[in-house]
Amino acid sequence: MIDTDDVDVFLGLDVGKGEHHGTAMTRAGKRVFDKRLPNSEPKMRAVLDKLTAKHGTVLVVVDQPASIGALPLAVARDAGCRVACLPGLTMRRIADLYPGEAKADARDAAIIADAARTMPHTLCGIELADETIAELEMIVGFDDDLAGEATRIANRLRGLLTQIHPHLERVLGPRLDHPAVLALLERFGSPAALRKAGRRRLLNIARPLAPRMFERLVEDILTAFDEQTVVVPGTEAAALIVPSLAGSLRAVLDQRKVLEKRIQELLDEHPLSKILTSMPGIGTRTGARVLIDVGDASAFPTAAHLASYAGLAPATRSSGSSIRGEQPSRRGNKQLKRAFFLAAFASLGDPASRAYYDKKIGQGKRHTQALLCLARRRVDVLFAMLRDGTFYESRPATAVS
Repeated sequence: MIDTDDVDVFLGLDVGKGEHHGTAMTRAGKRVFDKRLPNSEPKMRAVLDKLTAKHGTVLVVVDQPASIGALPLAVARDAGCRVACLPGLTMRRIADLYPGEAKADARDAAIIADAARTMPHTLCGIELADETIAELEMIVGFDDDLAGEATRIANRLRGLLTQIHPHLERVLGPRLDHPAVLALLERFGSPAALRKAGRRRLLNIARPLAPRMFERLVEDILTAFDEQTVVVPGTEAAALIVPSLAGSLRAVLDQRKVLEKRIQELLDEHPLSKILTSMPGIGTRTGARVLIDVGDASAFPTAAHLASYAGLAPATRSSGSSIRGEQPSRRGNKQLKRAFFLAAFASLGDPASRAYYDKKIGQGKRHTQALLCLARRRVDVLFAMLRDGTFYESRPATAVS
């Protein structure tokens, strides 16, 4: 909750790419500003200075603190104004209490300002992120986009290989992220070209990129050729597409490697890095995501609040006297939930994590359900680690209850 006792004017901003709409209200509800505001520092600074000089302390409230809302918040801070955020979902629920159904910038700005004035408990504070967090957030966001692109290209590539030569796809499909496989596909884009290249040439290309598996890889490829003698229609067209897709996938994966190196450097610079990575399963990318969205966990009163924010708290499904049990929540921060889920999966080598996972499997839960339970349990541990500034202490499996 944001303390607004010393605020004289509430400026709600419905932010946009080119311009925002701003509505300012006094504590009594009188509108003292209601205009479009260009996304320009001089224009915004002039308005803020005028409101401050005429009315006193100004609280600037936005519904999108990141991306297009970053500049207004930076200008507001520099101008000596206070800042806060009205979360988008909360804003939409509050909007139902106001007359009118149209989605208009002016209406939304007025709702944000009035909600800040009358319901300050709905506001969230916006901490000024340090340079490390700001850079991490930008790079991790781009890395997430690249991960999605890599998945899309890989699926397309596997689909083509399945269409023209299923046996070859079974060999190469699960290894598409390996440089040797991509090099072979980029150079020889069809089964016929791979066969024509011959064993020696394939070995020479694969050897420097896969020194420990190049012989097995080439043998598997040659064996797959013996399983299919017919040529499927569309094979010639696929031969033009496969090298392009393989090259695109290689470029995306190379970009991710560069980003991972930078993410690791930034993570190492942060004081919470060693605490986060001391927990089994938390690596470079998952640690960065937790650092961005959770920080030192001071924004969450309890571990349960953090679990709810991450979408790991189970939701009860009931109607009247009928209770249908608990199901995984569909709400919460999906990126953070995915990070916790992946970290839980990666932690199965830890005896305590494995014992808890096996316990849930023994209770009849499926693999995904057991991992979600493990992720929820690990949130409690991580919250305590961040709260107390302590490192993870491995416990024997017998201590897990």
